[in-house]
Amino acid sequence: MSSVTMEANSILPILKKKLAFLSGGKDRRSGLILTIPLNSDQTSMEELSATLDYLLSIPSEKCKTRGFTVIVDGRRSQWNIVKTVVLMLQNVIPAEVSLVCVVKPDEFWDKKVTHFCFWKEKDRLGFEVILVSANKLTRYIEPSQLTDDFGGSLDYDHSDWLSKRLVFEKFTKESTSLLDELSIINDSDKSSSADKDKSADCALLPSFDPETVLQSGHELLSELQQRRFNGSEAGGGGQAAPAWCPMEEELLAQPQVMKLLDSLREQYTKYQELCRQRSKRAQLDEVHAKVLQVVNWLQGPGSELLKTHQAIGDSIRAAQALQQKHEEIESQHSEWFAVYMELNQQIAALLSAGEEEEVVELKALQQQLSDVCYRQASQLETRQNVLQAAQIFHSTTQELSQQLDGLLGMLCADVSPADGASIQQNLKLLEEKLQTVESGLGSLRQKGTVLLEQMCTPWPWPLEETESPAGEQQDNVQHIQAVMEEMELRKQRCEDMVDVRRLKMLQMVQLFKCEEDALQAVEWLSELLDALLKTHVRLGDDSQETKTMLDKHKKFVDVAQSTYDYGRQLLQATVVLCQSLRCTTRSSGDTLPRLNRVWKQFSVTADERQQRLELALNFHTVAERVMQLVCVEAEALDDVDTLGKTLLDRISMPVIFPDGSEQFFGSPTDTAAAAEGVRERLLLVEERRLQLQEARLGNDGEEVEVLNGMEGRLDVIGEELSEKEEQDEEEKEAEQQDEDLERATQDR
Repeated sequence: MSSVTMEANSILPILKKKLAFLSGGKDRRSGLILTIPLNSDQTSMEELSATLDYLLSIPSEKCKTRGFTVIVDGRRSQWNIVKTVVLMLQNVIPAEVSLVCVVKPDEFWDKKVTHFCFWKEKDRLGFEVILVSANKLTRYIEPSQLTDDFGGSLDYDHSDWLSKRLVFEKFTKESTSLLDELSIINDSDKSSSADKDKSADCALLPSFDPETVLQSGHELLSELQQRRFNGSEAGGGGQAAPAWCPMEEELLAQPQVMKLLDSLREQYTKYQELCRQRSKRAQLDEVHAKVLQVVNWLQGPGSELLKTHQAIGDSIRAAQALQQKHEEIESQHSEWFAVYMELNQQIAALLSAGEEEEVVELKALQQQLSDVCYRQASQLETRQNVLQAAQIFHSTTQELSQQLDGLLGMLCADVSPADGASIQQNLKLLEEKLQTVESGLGSLRQKGTVLLEQMCTPWPWPLEETESPAGEQQDNVQHIQAVMEEMELRKQRCEDMVDVRRLKMLQMVQLFKCEEDALQAVEWLSELLDALLKTHVRLGDDSQETKTMLDKHKKFVDVAQSTYDYGRQLLQATVVLCQSLRCTTRSSGDTLPRLNRVWKQFSVTADERQQRLELALNFHTVAERVMQLVCVEAEALDDVDTLGKTLLDRISMPVIFPDGSEQFFGSPTDTAAAAEGVRERLLLVEERRLQLQEARLGNDGEEVEVLNGMEGRLDVIGEELSEKEEQDEEEKEAEQQDEDLERATQDR
């Protein structure tokens, strides 16, 4: 293959003018056809010469030995230009030209041909020159090898040929230069392959991108294999394409491209391996540097930050500030932990594709990095746990302190409840607050124990590497213990005060209870007095009934006496409790005078009731004895009559209280009923008197007079009794009206 002396890119403007071209057609001797299309414009011989030099440099020497057939198209040019071009061929390609066909205009140059005959100059020119019309050119060249300008069917696109030619030359130039550079790079690396510490040299990059050059080469080869280069795929006029390819057989472009591609792939494969090795080494060095950077920071500034921040604070606010500072430290560590995660992934990727020696180095780096990071993370977690436990401890301490303050405030406040129920409620609230304090203190002990355990937990690695200053640690422990002891003492003091307050409140409850019970005793005694006056009116119909009523009256009085004594004892107890509580403002008030007044009224009423019952018992006893005797003295009958009248007078009288007020037993109806029973018994006694007198007297007139006198006496007694009863009823009705008026006045 002949070397290319010039590039199409250097004379691209001239080539675009299409001063001459190789269409790919061949003459009957298989020589290439070179076409020089002339036009009416003045043709530059220098540009034409340059074009011919470039075109003749493309075919191989073997192809050139077959000779060229040159078609000079002078149909649109002047004769002198055609002549100059033909003569110029003698100087440019005399040996390669076998035939020059000058295409003349029809009947235009006939007269001028006689002045110059090219065939006579054959020996001097070195090639044969013929003048021929375009329609007769097929006598020398097959139509299939002529372009459509000369009536042929060969398809030729000069722009397409030029672009393909530029691609071919560009690929040839770039691939050749790239091969030289890759060879130098690959060979230079062999001498330094033993030096593993040498980093990748970015300056050894080739001038062209191998992937791009290979891609363009493959595309060019594909074009050549599809016979698209130089317009040789198909002929014009619908004829089939020739069976030969000028670039394969004459220009040898395809073998050259294939050889360049093979060489380029081989060198590029070596270069890729070299780059891979260098990249791996660079990654190893980068990973090693980053690992050292992470380890140095964690063991240096990171550990120092943790060592210098071991306090737990003395309050919830201080603990929160320390927590915020710890979060900042964690944030700084998080950045390095993120680098650790990234490095771990890089190391894992390198381990999967690394060599044995590299694997050992990578595993050592990975183990070192993991140990340091896990240890530092554990320290951070331990510190975080301590701070959280400290916050909980301080929060519990603050809450317990507030509870103790509330309990103390309640204990220091004066106790002045209005009644026993409010005292009971205050006492219950006091007990609840004390229970809350005891629960809070138990929670504080538990939180303090957890915090001490967190602080005193031994590290899972050598203590000399992470041990905090002993003084600061001891201060933290002492502070926690002091806080718990202080809260214990405060709780104990409050508990003692609660005991005193509880006793005082219980005494106050007892005081109120005694006062309430004393008032109840007064009420009971008043009810007994009221019952005595209103219901204890009857005196009995005989001695036996009266005696029974007298016994019941004594028991009734005993109950009242017990009630009075109970009230007196309660009032005495209130005096003692007031003295114990130093409650000078409280006293029995009007309860004791009320109790004494009611008791005196009851005593007077009970005595009057007892005297009436005793008088009634004596009356019924004497009357019953008189009624039972066969012979009764008149004096005995008179005694019964006297007792009866006395009893009637006593029944009609009111009870006079010590304060001068009066009160009748029962209602007037009840009093009248009691008096009626006495009067009936008196009538029986009088009848007995009449019977006795009748027995003693005879049947004489004297006896009749006596009997008449006795009957008159009974009538008088009956009338007197009736008048007495009416008078008593009137008096009682008047007294009842007075009492009703007095009650109405009091109510108003």
